[in-house]
Amino acid sequence: MTVQLAPDVAAALAAGRPVVALESTVISHGLPYPHNLELARAMEQEIRAAGAVPATVGVVAGVPTVGMDAAALERFAHSSDVLKLSRRDIGFAVAHGRDGATTVAATMALAALAGVQVFATGGIGGVHRGARDTWDISADLTELARTPVLVVCAGAKAILDIPATLEYLETAGVPVVAFGTRRFPAFYSAESGFEVAMVADAQACAAAWSAHRVYGAGAGMVLAVPPPAAVALDSGPVDAAIARALARADAAGVRGQAVTPFLLAAVAEETHGESMQTNIALLRQNARVAAAVACRIGD
Repeated sequence: MTVQLAPDVAAALAAGRPVVALESTVISHGLPYPHNLELARAMEQEIRAAGAVPATVGVVAGVPTVGMDAAALERFAHSSDVLKLSRRDIGFAVAHGRDGATTVAATMALAALAGVQVFATGGIGGVHRGARDTWDISADLTELARTPVLVVCAGAKAILDIPATLEYLETAGVPVVAFGTRRFPAFYSAESGFEVAMVADAQACAAAWSAHRVYGAGAGMVLAVPPPAAVALDSGPVDAAIARALARADAAGVRGQAVTPFLLAAVAEETHGESMQTNIALLRQNARVAAAVACRIGD
């Protein structure tokens, strides 16, 4: 077995019951303690309450794991020594017996190896602003092009170049659909100004995913869910906060994998914590939607 499955995850997969994968980067590199651990537990509970089995993914002491236990969640939430893993980094963490928190790309890779079709996250990575000069394009996009996992998210992270990200996904043959709307969300905000195809509900999304599995040549799919209306932020102030955060990152010389966590933390500071509350709410909502879709695959 190339990945270790939690007993409840293994039993669910063997019986054909719905399973939803969750990433672990949000625990180790996304939110501060204790919000990270509270959120990890809350997302798992959202999935259970909707009738599916949660499977938080990570590399635990060198073991690729689909369904981290309570002790591992605690360690990832507290430790400052957890690596941030994209697909390329999994082998290094395994070979050196390290703890590693999986990004969207790495979570997709391990979920697919385990046979898990649905994954809930906050926002996918994408084409960074200024990528024409930096070539900074997230490995999440190449993973979506080659790994058959349905990714439920609030669109691409707002710090990114959203139109370029959508163009990349189109070129890569990755379908992007929005949940109950044609407006593609901008993570913290309900809409980005761009339209995509719409699915009306979880049943329609499950049907689209099942058809894509047949005809999509092994690519994944993006289901974009607008953040809850009660906590969605207006795009104008968010864009201004992002512009200030980008200037701070540039001045500090932040590069590579450090860019996204730096910018998210800077935006949280610029919005006086509002963006973090939105992030937490949309992550919980995405877990619920992902479980609803997973429960309807095969109906």
